[in-house]
Amino acid sequence: MAENEVKLSLGVRRKVCWRHQFLQGSWNYERMQNGGWCYAMIPAIKALYKTKEEQSAALKRHLEFYNTHPYVSAPIIGVTLALEEERANGAPVEDQAIQGVKVGMMGPLAGVGDPVFWFTVRPILGALGASMALTGSIVGPLLFFVLWNAIRLAFLWYTQEFGYSVGTTIAKDLSGGLLGKITEGASILGMFIIGALVRRWVSITFTPVVSTIQQAEGAYIDWSSLPAGSEGIKQALELYSSLGPNGLNVEKVTTLQANLDQLIPGLAALLLTLLCCRLLKKGVSPITIILALFALGIVGRLLMFM
Repeated sequence: MAENEVKLSLGVRRKVCWRHQFLQGSWNYERMQNGGWCYAMIPAIKALYKTKEEQSAALKRHLEFYNTHPYVSAPIIGVTLALEEERANGAPVEDQAIQGVKVGMMGPLAGVGDPVFWFTVRPILGALGASMALTGSIVGPLLFFVLWNAIRLAFLWYTQEFGYSVGTTIAKDLSGGLLGKITEGASILGMFIIGALVRRWVSITFTPVVSTIQQAEGAYIDWSSLPAGSEGIKQALELYSSLGPNGLNVEKVTTLQANLDQLIPGLAALLLTLLCCRLLKKGVSPITIILALFALGIVGRLLMFM
């Protein structure tokens, strides 16, 4: 071990973990969580770099775009701490390598964080606390508060430490290509997850009517022929069950969106996503893209084609 080797102490890593809780404190549409990330990295940067020039360069390095689930971000910041430590000790860790690890890991982990925390752990703990609160016990909300924060804080700390220990191995194997393989694999997995979620996250509906066809008798519910009272309601429900939504109307209306869905479901959403990616690659500001989408939605609604 080199005599003047710089190491991140346990106290510094704890400060980073504490600050990392506020990752979304300065969320913005331009670079999203970059402000919170940089805020969390400040104690480590001060401990690793002694000159103002080095500290400024490190801060600027960590103001690049960053966005992922706020809890699963912990192992990413752990790996980043290890890479910064190696760089401060003279290892050939370039800015592109550090940013590449962050970008490569944030996509796949973001797809894991939502199902685990927002859709599983938190609802289970919430249901447990609510069931106890319904009986008049104050233990219910307190139990939810204590358990949720205990799980959250433990996950943030231990996964950060895991990332820090693994990150040292990655940094030492830069010449062996391990970093490149991890980044490439994480990027592929991230693109797969994002592609699968496009249909869920992006919604476009084109309303122009392509055709209107008069339905034959028996293909729709003839409300005037139904008996009165509960018997009529029963028959209406049975007819709706067999005919579906089209049975509510005398005319069958086919929209442009229905035709597109029959061709390739989610095609318009996919094309819009690819267009936004293309614009971002060409350097168009995310703010500009967001405002353009707002304008397109308003115009589409006013002209009645969306």
